[in-house]
Amino acid sequence: MDSITLIGMASIFTAGITIAIGSIGPALGEGRALAQALSSLAQQPDEANTITRILFVGMALVESTAIYCFVITLILIFANPFWNYVVARTGG
Repeated sequence: MDSITLIGMASIFTAGITIAIGSIGPALGEGRALAQALSSLAQQPDEANTITRILFVGMALVESTAIYCFVITLILIFANPFWNYVVARTGG
């Protein structure tokens, strides 16, 4: 197996692991935040606007972690920084 194949396999494997692990945490965090927000709304319905606004800001912050993992996955698959180095070294 040549080095280009190894770099390709490692990139795809790492991209899969990155998106798998990087999406579990935000999913659990968003679920917990939503559960707490619904509980708060049930206890204090008068504060619905404030709770909803804070919930959306918090969800956006939690979701940014998953978006960063998605961007890293796209870089590893489509714009891998190691490809040009390996291709230049192997003469391909």
